[in-house]
Amino acid sequence: MSDWLISLEGTEAGHQLALILALSAAFLHALFGALQKGRHDPWLSRGAIDLSYGLIAAPFALFVVPWPEPHMWPIFAAVFVVHVGYKLAQSYTYALGSYTVVYPVVRGTGPLFTVIGAGFIFGESYSWVQWAGVLTLLGGIYALAVYNLKHWHLGRELLKPALAMAVLTGLFVAAYTTLDAYGIRATMNPFTFLAWFFFIDGFFMPIIAGVRWWNMPTRPALGPLMGRGVLGAFVAYASFGSIMMATRLDSVGEAAVLRETSTVFAALIGWLVLGEKVGPRRVAMMALIAAGAVLVEMGG
Repeated sequence: MSDWLISLEGTEAGHQLALILALSAAFLHALFGALQKGRHDPWLSRGAIDLSYGLIAAPFALFVVPWPEPHMWPIFAAVFVVHVGYKLAQSYTYALGSYTVVYPVVRGTGPLFTVIGAGFIFGESYSWVQWAGVLTLLGGIYALAVYNLKHWHLGRELLKPALAMAVLTGLFVAAYTTLDAYGIRATMNPFTFLAWFFFIDGFFMPIIAGVRWWNMPTRPALGPLMGRGVLGAFVAYASFGSIMMATRLDSVGEAAVLRETSTVFAALIGWLVLGEKVGPRRVAMMALIAAGAVLVEMGG
């Protein structure tokens, strides 16, 4: 399968597959965020997810896929550090603010810096229509954030710190998207990168979550928590795997922008599943986000 995927790089078929993968990653990433933000403490949820996907990935990394080439180990070290920073910032963000408030800011900060970084690192360029799409998408996302800032009253004293952490998390999103795209292009077999990424990435957060769980006055039951962790692990495989394959097959910046339609899916999940309010103005802003993504795709 890896040979077939590699043969699609730079082709029209590869472009179309990358489009499907990026949009799939958008929905799955919103679902992943809801799993982490939902019923349990965000730190515990993330720890359970990471433990699950690290353990599941271990036999594939060690015994199935080819081992990484020597030059990949420094890349994996850098990827690990950046993802640790991202997950710490993300957990603080979700602990401080409502999902539909902070998620748009996180996802809106990432694509602009990813597009700029992809231009420097991968030599990608974009048409004026695509830049208009990027700005339209960002305008919709940040309009949604400003609207939330003005109209959200529950836990308002924590809203500004939550938004500040959301911006920081978005910068980590841009960093890991660009670095991960570099990593998956640097190895011969893309599944080597994916398997070893999940194996290595599963070490850190379970320790933090375990300490936090042990020190809680009322500890949540481990069964439901680990059930959410296993479900989140498979969502993470599909979400992260989809966007990483999209960045290998086609433009890194374009895939990153299309993934940010996850903001629309996140609002729908927050409304339908988490019971958070989504009014007509937010719907209009989400339509603006989707329109921006369409412009990016049409202008390519």
